[in-house]
Amino acid sequence: MDTTPNRISAAESEVMKVLWADSPKPAEEVLAILAKDHGWAEGTVKTLLNRLLKKGAIAADKDGRRFLYRPLIGREDYVDSESQGLLDRLFDGRLAPLVSHFSKREKLNPEDVAELRRLLETLDDGR
Repeated sequence: MDTTPNRISAAESEVMKVLWADSPKPAEEVLAILAKDHGWAEGTVKTLLNRLLKKGAIAADKDGRRFLYRPLIGREDYVDSESQGLLDRLFDGRLAPLVSHFSKREKLNPEDVAELRRLLETLDDGR
């Protein structure tokens, strides 16, 4: 299990998605989106915003009587970190066993197979 204190939880990642899509945003707008999409209450959203602030994942800038929230972590960096964490935790850092796992558990459609072939060709060309 990853015990990194700055790791973003699944719920926190939903807040990050809202901020990555459009920021800065006041808490009320973040709440409106997450209440509609997930049925979350104001307390839940404010707790998640505070956790993300403490982790250094977002910033809160004073704007009159309210705060505007914005991400400090880019989506690409987050995806890279989470992807590597998944590979490390479950597949000893190796990509091939991950692809093998998913190909056995869920049938890959022709588009997935074609995309994997293109990726492999690109990797081969780069060597």
